[in-house]
Amino acid sequence: MQEKNEAFSYTYSAKEQEEIKKIRDKYAPPTKEEASMERLRRLDKSAARGAAAVSLIIGIISSLLFGVGMCCTLVPGWEKYFALGIVIGVVGIIGVICAYPIYSRILKRKREKIAPEILRISDELLK
Repeated sequence: MQEKNEAFSYTYSAKEQEEIKKIRDKYAPPTKEEASMERLRRLDKSAARGAAAVSLIIGIISSLLFGVGMCCTLVPGWEKYFALGIVIGVVGIIGVICAYPIYSRILKRKREKIAPEILRISDELLK
């Protein structure tokens, strides 16, 4: 009798090949272009991250102040804190209103600060 050498071969689907490539790319040393692109992304994200953190902190604290002010004015038996509650609430409202303009101003300053580096890296990548 003759022996049959039958081998099973399997090819991965396009989706699986994409996943394999992504995993492989994690372990391959980055090229100069990839490193520059990663630095460009990191610089771009850093500008928005700092501004968002500051505005979130201001917004959260202001919201809490507004809540404390509401408590002071609405809780029965706390009539002596009514005027103080209004003042605290107004300060909280002003803080919440100012959170977005503060975000915009900080973002604009950070972008102006990192603009030369971003332009240098992007010119290098576009060549």
